[in-house]
Amino acid sequence: MKKVFKGKLAVDGVNLYMDKGESIGLLGPNGAGKSTTISMISTLIKPTTGDVLLHGKSVVNYPAQMRKVLGIVPQEIALYEELTAYENLKFFGRIYGLKGKELERRIQEVLEIVGLDGRQKDIVKTYSGGMQRRINMAAAMLHEPEILIMDEPTVGIDPQSRSHILETVRHLNREKGLTVLYTSHYMEEVERLCDRVYIMDHGRVIASGTKDELKSILSGEETIFIELDRPYPELVTDLRAHEGIRQTIETDSGLKLIVPKGSRLLAGVFQAAERHQVQILNVTVQIPSLEDVFLHLTGRKLRD
Repeated sequence: MKKVFKGKLAVDGVNLYMDKGESIGLLGPNGAGKSTTISMISTLIKPTTGDVLLHGKSVVNYPAQMRKVLGIVPQEIALYEELTAYENLKFFGRIYGLKGKELERRIQEVLEIVGLDGRQKDIVKTYSGGMQRRINMAAAMLHEPEILIMDEPTVGIDPQSRSHILETVRHLNREKGLTVLYTSHYMEEVERLCDRVYIMDHGRVIASGTKDELKSILSGEETIFIELDRPYPELVTDLRAHEGIRQTIETDSGLKLIVPKGSRLLAGVFQAAERHQVQILNVTVQIPSLEDVFLHLTGRKLRD
């Protein structure tokens, strides 16, 4: 699929596939084209070229077939704050064509799934941000969708709600066979939930595969974490100029270096630290993570 907005190429030949019951991660820095891709899959916008196929049938030509089986949990809260959770769900359920006892049954089921069945009569604006996101998720599941798209569903919420959402998604995928397309700015969520991962940048898919397949991209590297007592810009500049170090990334507590496996570069790192009178508190060597692969491919952190 391609999508052009006012002469600007937003999505450039993206090709994704999802098998029934899979949980797929879609990663990319801001502006990578994730939201546009999701909008095309969900029939909100039409691709400039290309198509979306569901069971071999064109979604562009027949969008109703996708809308019947798709639930979307958007980035922004899509609820009426002056209504109760129950009233919101009843409204959205009717939009899905549910009514009577079937609607009541589904409202109670989704409230129980998101753990808010005891708060259904409360006004939504009195909920915490995390509780609102859980009701947002409940609304997307009212019509028992086969596919659930979750676009950064845990941004800015409390740890308890975040954990509940992740466990709910995991349960729906593993136990109920729900197909999930999940985007997030938190790599640990994708590691925890997803079977396969697509990495996008500048409108293109630049890598895809299982988590182990993606990590194998850096199979010849290792990651060195260096804990420092405070930031040292001069040391960072020095290490970035070192030809043996593939990448130097600043972290909250120090530096992360991606180097060739068995390269024995630590002596040079300590020498550089001594030159700049830097105090190294701790050094840890690990195999590269999915986050390291993302940094290697895009040159940016996931939250950039």
